[in-house]
Amino acid sequence: MARYTGPKTKIARKFGEAIFGDDKSFEKRNYPPGQHGANRRRGKKSEYSVQLAEKQKAKYTYGILERQFRNIFKKASASTGVTGEILLQLCESRLDNVVYRMGIAPSRSAARQLVSHRHIIVNGDLVSIPSFTLKAGDVVAVREKSKSLLAIENALSNRSDVYEWLTWNSETKQGNFVSIPERIQIPENIKEQLIVELYSK
Repeated sequence: MARYTGPKTKIARKFGEAIFGDDKSFEKRNYPPGQHGANRRRGKKSEYSVQLAEKQKAKYTYGILERQFRNIFKKASASTGVTGEILLQLCESRLDNVVYRMGIAPSRSAARQLVSHRHIIVNGDLVSIPSFTLKAGDVVAVREKSKSLLAIENALSNRSDVYEWLTWNSETKQGNFVSIPERIQIPENIKEQLIVELYSK
């Protein structure tokens, strides 16, 4: 399974925000990486540069590689509605993202690992594909044999965020993907219109 495995803090510093979650290293040096980091002075960025940076930020945030992301965009542009909003909704509907949002894993990369290592079931069936797209009403649960896993226990004990479009039962370790989230319910700081403009060129 292809995925980004490089230094995450460096990427977060490039975008100026902790896109991979809590990061103590980022908090210490929240300016661009490189020799001149905090003091670097550059001219005004081009329109293309701004659009490209936004697309890269979205890709890194959701842990999606270029080809996958382009395919998601094609699917979004073929759908009826606002393309940028649908693009984010498709990213949010991925199984690895929902496992992360439910608090079963502390990060999206950890969620991907749980899914690919066969610890998660959807509607009673084992699903090991992190990019699996959920539909409204789908039930996501921790596999019976995996409920006592320390990594899952720790993640759930630190669970704090609650989302209107998801429900979670701590006793049964089972949640419901109630509905596809509206744009206002997606907390990510992504300017999706810039991504649409980039791909539309």
